[in-house]
Amino acid sequence: MDYKTDITKYTDKVNDKAVDSVVKYCGIALKSRDASLVSCTDEAEVDRIRKGYATKVLGLSAEESDKVIKHVCEKMKADRTKHRVTFYYLMAEASGKLDTLA
Repeated sequence: MDYKTDITKYTDKVNDKAVDSVVKYCGIALKSRDASLVSCTDEAEVDRIRKGYATKVLGLSAEESDKVIKHVCEKMKADRTKHRVTFYYLMAEASGKLDTLA
């Protein structure tokens, strides 16, 4: 999967080191098609993203996490296959934490 190409559908500039960091964080989840995608309508999935990536990696509060997740879901709403790497990258970008990943 060419994550950088997918990310450019949503943003003009792509930070290669940040993409690599997200790919490394996702690790084995990227091996399974189902686990490599994000569902914004699955509350359990959104909760895992909030408690995991948003809180532990980006350092966001629950309120900030909800706002960022909602923003990215809205941004990607036309895409039926929301790739986890792209989703997480856009979360980092929206929260101003992109440089901390690189």
